[in-house]
Amino acid sequence: MLEIRLNCENCDKYLPNNSEDAMICSFECTYCKECVDKVLKNVCPNCGGGFERRPTRPKDLLKQYPPRRDKIFKPVENNPFLNNNVNKSPRER
Repeated sequence: MLEIRLNCENCDKYLPNNSEDAMICSFECTYCKECVDKVLKNVCPNCGGGFERRPTRPKDLLKQYPPRRDKIFKPVENNPFLNNNVNKSPRER
């Protein structure tokens, strides 16, 4: 089950469960759409993978399965995967 992290790991923007702006990689690293596009260039700094829009958990399941409450905030200073992956499709990395 997805953790549903509530903030962008880079800029700390609030990303509620129903956010259209939340993007995740296959390891659930969570960033806002603006950071994914402008800073990360669709390359996760933790795994080198690409990003997809995070699904929304149905409202009736939020009480039983709430979003993660603690923050992961580590602004990206260096993306070690960027140079080798920026021009590759995430499916070809």
